[in-house]
Amino acid sequence: MKGVYTLANCVPQIAASCWIAPNAAVVGNVILEENCSVWFSATIRGDNKEPITVGPRTNIQDNAVLHADAGVPLTIGSDVTIGHQAMLHGCTIGDYSLVGIGATILNKSTIGKGCIIGAHCLIPENKIIPDNSLVVGSPGKVVRQLTEEQVEALKGSADHYVKNADWFKEALKAMDDSDDDDREGAGGFMPSKL
Repeated sequence: MKGVYTLANCVPQIAASCWIAPNAAVVGNVILEENCSVWFSATIRGDNKEPITVGPRTNIQDNAVLHADAGVPLTIGSDVTIGHQAMLHGCTIGDYSLVGIGATILNKSTIGKGCIIGAHCLIPENKIIPDNSLVVGSPGKVVRQLTEEQVEALKGSADHYVKNADWFKEALKAMDDSDDDDREGAGGFMPSKL
């Protein structure tokens, strides 16, 4: 499988239903549960005895980086969205949460269930964020609790990425030089599945 690497005797455990972009890197002591997706240029580097565990239906978007330190595992729950260029290091993310674009969450921090961590937010080490919190800023501060409707919408984000990964499994094909003629005159391509 492209983008998946063993490291000595550490072999990633990846459910058959997962999708990993061809230029992503999933290395070593990593567990990807059912229907996870790892998008373009994301890196999940499991080079410690503590695993990096990604729960079912969770998506790791483009250029995100996930890592753990010795004694500090990284655990992500189910139906979680990890936004583009997010940096997660030795933390715990609760089910149905969304980590915004460019956010950073550091060692031994815990994000509760149903939270939104805003874009470019910094969660320092050892921080505990309660369930259903909206967190923004650097360092991140809880600004309010999310409504039930907002928490339900977070579940929709994860569902969208499961469907999008299924489409990519089916539709993504590498192009080579012989495909140049096929591109001439090609217009936009709004897929009907999205």
